[in-house]
Amino acid sequence: MISSPANAPAPQGAAQDASQDAAVELPGARRPKAAILITTLLLGVLSFQLNASMVTPALPQIGAHFGADAGAVAQVQSMFFLAGAISGPIMGRWSDFIGRRRALLLVLGVMAVGTVLCLAAPSLTLLVIGRFLQGVSSAIFALAYIVLRENLDARAFGTSVGIIAAVNGGVAGFDGYAGGLMTEAFGFQSIFLVVLALAAIAAVCIIRIVPGGKPAGAGGTGGSMDWWGAAFLSVFLVCLSYFVSTGSSAGWTSVPALALLAGTVAAFIAFCAAEKRRSSPLIAVHHLRSRQVWTVIATTVLTLAGIFAIMNFTVVLLSQDGKSGFGLGASLSALLFLTPAALIGVFAAPLAGWLTGRVGWIRTLRIGTALSLACAVAAALFADNQWAVLAAVAALGIFYNGFFLTSINGLSVLLSPKEAPGSLPGINGASFGTGASLGVVLVAPFAGLGTQGGYAVALWISVGITAAALLVSLLVPAPDADA
Repeated sequence: MISSPANAPAPQGAAQDASQDAAVELPGARRPKAAILITTLLLGVLSFQLNASMVTPALPQIGAHFGADAGAVAQVQSMFFLAGAISGPIMGRWSDFIGRRRALLLVLGVMAVGTVLCLAAPSLTLLVIGRFLQGVSSAIFALAYIVLRENLDARAFGTSVGIIAAVNGGVAGFDGYAGGLMTEAFGFQSIFLVVLALAAIAAVCIIRIVPGGKPAGAGGTGGSMDWWGAAFLSVFLVCLSYFVSTGSSAGWTSVPALALLAGTVAAFIAFCAAEKRRSSPLIAVHHLRSRQVWTVIATTVLTLAGIFAIMNFTVVLLSQDGKSGFGLGASLSALLFLTPAALIGVFAAPLAGWLTGRVGWIRTLRIGTALSLACAVAAALFADNQWAVLAAVAALGIFYNGFFLTSINGLSVLLSPKEAPGSLPGINGASFGTGASLGVVLVAPFAGLGTQGGYAVALWISVGITAAALLVSLLVPAPDADA
């Protein structure tokens, strides 16, 4: 766990000492003011998030522009998020060697190249390649959390994590709406122009505000980046992602699914073997087996599988089903069942971050997970009542979007191995996509039936998965910041 004291003289008072000890000092670096640092990192995070959310309503126009069907256009988003899953673990760990500021600028630079390619793409293939390059910027989330940890005291860190987490699912739902308006008025390319301008502003601010240099004792003073481990982990994530999608569509025992499963297992074995031989591994195998690492990853995967499937899949189908559901149109369904949780989360996440400084990170995590489970149970019990389901999903804006996402992201930083502080935040970030995909796959056969019984079974499956997440969360150890 990270517990290096700051080098600056500590003020008098035990409470002040603890606050100072919770921050990590970079050698020769002067800490920027908290508000300026948070704003700077928020610009970087938004450059990724708007790339994710504003493009969604533009997908039909992209398909029409290139004369492509829905299956081909889906790659515009799937490759974007796949790149994000790969880049998080790699860039998080690489930043231990090249420094946080250089890593942030690198991912923004790759994203800018991808954005220019998207703007000028004469074919859907090149647009998809551009989207893959844009997706690398997902690593900004993990890097932002690490930078905040190294430059802020314990209480400011908690609140700042909440602020960053508040835009993890979008800007209160309005970014998608703005993307739709821009697409209709100026074409989908206008979205990429906005993103490119925001990335340029973020890069200038990062150069001026984020401290340079390499973090002491985190690989920056010795060793080298584990590129073999990065390669095997990337193959593992790619095979796992395609195994989940192929298994759900072609069948879990189909030849393509079994081949991808074999590739997933082989890549993981190769990754573990490579890590055992490295003096500075991506993440040591013994850390993967430790409570402070595997419990965080498992809690993330299980909670995402349970709650994401409810909010973004089962309830969406249920609300628009005219026969067995609520019979709402797509726009009204989104307004009632997606926007409230996103909007509430914008305010709940910073509150959760503030709360971590009062009741601790572990208690905030368990409160968020337990009450998310209660919301899931309520949705399953009253699945035939539109307003009860609406209230349950809206409450998830507090306990899932706010409490859970803030605490699990903060804990991924606080519990990361001291010699590799960038490893766990990156791997945990990749776990978000894995959990979300897994949850949808598990409930899809039942929700897809379009019957009241099918929706009920899908919701109860999500309840069971979230209950398992709560049990695992009880095993997450307390970080030093909770002491």
